[in-house]
Amino acid sequence: MREKHEPWLPVSEQAKAWAAALAAEIREWPEVTQKSFFGFTALYRERYMFGLLPRTKSIFTANAVAFRFEPPNPKTKALLENDPQIAPFDKHRERWYTLELTCDADLHRALDWLGRACEHASKGKAQKKARKKRRK
Repeated sequence: MREKHEPWLPVSEQAKAWAAALAAEIREWPEVTQKSFFGFTALYRERYMFGLLPRTKSIFTANAVAFRFEPPNPKTKALLENDPQIAPFDKHRERWYTLELTCDADLHRALDWLGRACEHASKGKAQKKARKKRRK
């Protein structure tokens, strides 16, 4: 029997404004695209999704954005674990993280974490290519 999932919380008006500001800034990043994704704006570096911004659905709380590291390096993992506004939310609690936004100043932190996730996405792509070459 499948577990019943909690319904998504509505996204706050403040979070919509913050997400729009973040999306506008990230739109200028090289090799990054944004796509509509089930009530969210998904952020991609080429084909690798590295972030989610709320549009009509929230990411577990009314004011959160999400980003992905697969997997984070030890230094990044320690930073993630020691930040009280960051929480993991994937099945194994090691790839996807939310950052709870509480004020306008948190947008700088969100951009920093999304930028790190974007950079990590670039490195992950390069690592995949190297693994494929070794297999051949």
